[in-house]
Amino acid sequence: MRHPMLATVNSFSALLPPAEHRLALRVTRQAQRTLHQGHPWLFDRSIVSQSAEGRAGDLAVIFDDRRRFLAIGLYDPSSPIRVRVLQHNAPATIDAAFLAGRLATAVERRARLAAKETTGYRLVHGEGDELPGLVIDRYDRVLVMKLYTPAWLPYVPVLLEGVAAVVPAEWIVLRMSRAVQREAEPLGIVDGATLTGAPPDGPHLFVENGLRFEVDVLRGQKTGFFLDQRDNRARVETLAAGKEVLNVFAYTGGFSLYAARGGASSTVSLDISVPALEAAQRNLALNEHLPAVSACQHEYLAENAFTGLARLAKEGRRFDLVVVDPPSFAQQQSAVPGALHAYERLAKLALGVMRPGGTLVAASCSSRVSSEDFFASIRTGASRAGRVLHEFDHTAHPPDHPVRFPEMAYLKCLYALS
Repeated sequence: MRHPMLATVNSFSALLPPAEHRLALRVTRQAQRTLHQGHPWLFDRSIVSQSAEGRAGDLAVIFDDRRRFLAIGLYDPSSPIRVRVLQHNAPATIDAAFLAGRLATAVERRARLAAKETTGYRLVHGEGDELPGLVIDRYDRVLVMKLYTPAWLPYVPVLLEGVAAVVPAEWIVLRMSRAVQREAEPLGIVDGATLTGAPPDGPHLFVENGLRFEVDVLRGQKTGFFLDQRDNRARVETLAAGKEVLNVFAYTGGFSLYAARGGASSTVSLDISVPALEAAQRNLALNEHLPAVSACQHEYLAENAFTGLARLAKEGRRFDLVVVDPPSFAQQQSAVPGALHAYERLAKLALGVMRPGGTLVAASCSSRVSSEDFFASIRTGASRAGRVLHEFDHTAHPPDHPVRFPEMAYLKCLYALS
């Protein structure tokens, strides 16, 4: 049997390299204006004419009505986002040096994080770092490269060289969105493949603001951990002293562990996933040397969030601080009304187990749900629970998840007393 890492690396040689002859695209007037303003996406419906059929990863040059250069990017024939733009308004040679430069700039932007007792953070945030469709997360000595378009597949060997030049890593793991997996698997390229180093034999460890966590980079959600909530976890720590804390959709217990270090008297971690809660308990064990963490009482409930909250309310359980951080409820635009209703229900249920004068922390990671609509749904849920919210903060993306255009803004979080 062939070594899975070698099979995967060798499989990239089976990919056809991007065509030397670039595609030429003409686009609508509206798309011209949008691209001129720096938007990184060109949709299929905006293409007026195309010089030839293209393969995933081919370079597409976009021109305006006067045949002037507008942009160049990676072509993806399988996606409504037909081109992910790498360069706007001025021509550039897209080669190994170009990509290495973009990677180096992204790493430089994270220099402050690396100096704050934090070895887990996002190195490349796709469009936010002008590398659309590409995410690279760092977990100490392991890097996880996640592709959201098959257009990046032919460039993986070049990306590995560029990453190696700017970030020391013992392992680099490949993760892919489902759409990319469908195109990669026939070539022997599988999700969770180790591209550099021996395949991991267990979870990796990293540090976030001085707390130790494990991460399953092969099978964990996203790249293994929700790095984007780092600042909100730290904020919850400052609010937790002496409080009984309920962490809903706890996953591997990040908010619970921060609350414990912040002096919480107890935490309850509620999540439907038993393996996630088992990881939460291991994360607790990694930090038991901290007096506040060891002094805090911890409880783990493997249950659906909606039914679990209803049961806790019926049993008369009450908490001083409730954190509600659900997964995305709106994968498609048509799901937005249902998502807003779910947020409303969660707010009502959460306030049903929160003591008067307690603190609610409610987050959404649904990009299709606007901040205004999300906050409004939380307020409606509070009203139906007979509670008045006194909102004292709204937060968004941390610095390692930069947002350059509205469609990227997915994370929002509300803090309120009630």
